[in-house]
Amino acid sequence: MNSVRISNQLSELLASGHVHVQLSVPQLVEKVLTRNEGVLTSTGAVRATTGKYTGRSPKDKFIVEEASTKDKIDWGTVNQPISPEVFERLYNKVLGYLKDRDELFVFKGFAGADKKHRLPIQVINEFAWHNLFAHQLFIRPTAEELLTHEEQFTVISAPNFKADPMIDGTKSETFIIVSFERKTVLIGGTEYAGEMKKSIFSIMNYLLPENNILPMHCSANVGVEGDVALFFGLSGTGKTTLSADANRRLIGDDEHGWSANGVFNIEGGCYAKCINLSREKEPQIFDAIHFGSVLENVVLNKETRVADYDDGTLTENTRAAYPIQSISNIVDPSVAGHPNTIIFLTADAFGVLPPIAKLSKEQAMYHFLSGYTSKLAGTEQGITSPQATFSTCFGSPFLPLEATRYAEMLGTKIDEHNAKVYLVNTGWTGGEYGVGSRMKLSYTRSMVQAALEGELNHVETCKDPIFGLEIPLHVPGVPDDVLQPNRTWADQEAYQMKANELATKFKDNFKKFANVSAQIVDKGGPLV
Repeated sequence: MNSVRISNQLSELLASGHVHVQLSVPQLVEKVLTRNEGVLTSTGAVRATTGKYTGRSPKDKFIVEEASTKDKIDWGTVNQPISPEVFERLYNKVLGYLKDRDELFVFKGFAGADKKHRLPIQVINEFAWHNLFAHQLFIRPTAEELLTHEEQFTVISAPNFKADPMIDGTKSETFIIVSFERKTVLIGGTEYAGEMKKSIFSIMNYLLPENNILPMHCSANVGVEGDVALFFGLSGTGKTTLSADANRRLIGDDEHGWSANGVFNIEGGCYAKCINLSREKEPQIFDAIHFGSVLENVVLNKETRVADYDDGTLTENTRAAYPIQSISNIVDPSVAGHPNTIIFLTADAFGVLPPIAKLSKEQAMYHFLSGYTSKLAGTEQGITSPQATFSTCFGSPFLPLEATRYAEMLGTKIDEHNAKVYLVNTGWTGGEYGVGSRMKLSYTRSMVQAALEGELNHVETCKDPIFGLEIPLHVPGVPDDVLQPNRTWADQEAYQMKANELATKFKDNFKKFANVSAQIVDKGGPLV
């Protein structure tokens, strides 16, 4: 493929008279409304719907197999290879399609709040509301920065362009293709805005390790004394709730890098789930949804345009996008020091993991690679009992490199900066799901607070005989018996059986990591 030709094609497209570059939020909102792409809600936010696709399409995501990436990418079901020839044909088709549109929208900005490590990006959109989304989610340049902005990666999004799998070499009408040599992301056939956000995150997961920076799928905040905390956790573990602390300032809610200087947010905004959102439960997110925000697939009252966050008719994956500055209690710019405390959150529906445990470096690497939580009975067809779910590094869909690369970097940084790591179970106690009860949020908050304030650094512990985890014997505000999972079960035989079952699942899952050191397996995982 001739990269000069591609560059000229793109230059010709962007030089045409129907391209709007760096429109302001009010201008973009006007375009959304006049083009009938969305409606205004009662708070002034834009609400758009995404039709057929209300979430990511992982089976339609590809990386171009190029000379520079062929031996670096961890190829498989997550990172699917596609040929340069397929990319070139689709690229030409998409640009030809966009050339015939009445209007196009371009956002220029950055990924990475640390100016030493940020990636200048350009986002080209068929939809005005997608460009508003990009404006709110990525880092917005100052007027001075815009004058010298030279994009190093371009996202081209054409939702109404549908691929023909028989001709175009895709699996469906939808495609998300990353070319690292061409520094381009090509998206078509889907209106789900999150594909743009996660594509840039995947790119940063590829580029940052080359500079010895650990990319992380986590939230982060900082205390009054400058102490930094990271919160890792899959959906339903309480990551957003626990990291939104009135006594701590938010660095970011989803994507971060950990460099030699400390932690920085990769994004300039938040993309919050808002199913069942309420001011009582999550006031910061609720109040952030105002003029300029984007609501995705949220059901509105037809007359009042008031959002019904409890209505999952279109999808349970309803979303709100807004700049991080819409949150009052933040670090701005989103840069802080090295983490003092790292929290791995899990919602264990088996009810056998301790509510909090101190992790050694090897255990931290093991549980980071495992990324465990559980699906509950009744949440999906065919699930009649809790099912263990593992997402490598708490973000397996976005890791282009081999997972052990990220885990080794984490282990090195834990050593270098003496970070304390804890596993916190926000799931079940006193029995598995359906028998026991969900861990009280007040107990979890007390445990997290104790960890953040260093109260658990030297506390007496006991070792869990099955998982090998160091369990604190005392935590302020939490009954001692709650800290020991087996003490909360009435049926000790049932507890032993469930604990062994989960331990086996951990071990079976870990077999996929062929290159992990024996020390991590021996010292990090279950003892039985």
